Amino acid sequence: MGHGASGLRRLVRELAKFGAVGGAGLLVNLAVFNLVRHVTDLQVVRASVIATVVSIVFNYVGFRYFTYRDRDKSGRTKELGLFLLFSVVGLVIENGVLYAATYWCGWDSPLQSNVFKFVGIGVATLFRFWSYRTWVFRALPARDAVASAESFLEADISTPRAQQQMS
Repeated sequence: MGHGASGLRRLVRELAKFGAVGGAGLLVNLAVFNLVRHVTDLQVVRASVIATVVSIVFNYVGFRYFTYRDRDKSGRTKELGLFLLFSVVGLVIENGVLYAATYWCGWDSPLQSNVFKFVGIGVATLFRFWSYRTWVFRALPARDAVASAESFLEADISTPRAQQQMS
């Protein structure tokens, strides 16, 4: 097995984890969307935006602590800022599809709203996968990973307890 095969396996694993979190986020999104539509008189796109925001929070936790838990964690503020930026772009894509179907095409039955909410989520998911893996949850460059492992080991050796055990 060459380097390409292991890279492909890693990408397949990443896609599977992204899909697991995204699938759960999709269920959260659709459940909140239908719940808000059922218990309030909010317009369809407003209900959808609320549902999208809830799923963005859910997805961040899932991506950070499951899908991309091995990725660089040094710049959490920057990471969260980029995640929110790309999530808002995804929110606009997702709800833009629903808005167009509802207000330009007049497709606003509950079934049609769910179909176009789902289509919007699908289009936005392609954008989110690319942007999250490219900009938000970046892989640690190999030399940074080695340097951080070395500094961890050096710190461990220089502690008094470690020195006592060595003597």
